[in-house]
Amino acid sequence: MRFLMLGKYSLGSLKGMSSGRTKRAVALIKKNGGKVVSMYALLGRYDLVLIVEFAGVAEAMRASVALVKMTQISFTTFPALAIEVFDRMMR
Repeated sequence: MRFLMLGKYSLGSLKGMSSGRTKRAVALIKKNGGKVVSMYALLGRYDLVLIVEFAGVAEAMRASVALVKMTQISFTTFPALAIEVFDRMMR
């Protein structure tokens, strides 16, 4: 199941920015049963978007909370369906 994780930096999280933290975040997602599909930095209301895959909502929630604890970045996590799946559901 695919999820979008939208992240918003805090003052504390800005201090810890590094490629090393990014690698630790990817490892944490993997440890919680997930896979990072892609990651992007954003301008606007949110600072980051992670496109990730998890077996289900419980795994995504566990990883989201663990990321907040580790990075001090607040995440809002949304389940996402491929448009083809959505179209089939709406038939």
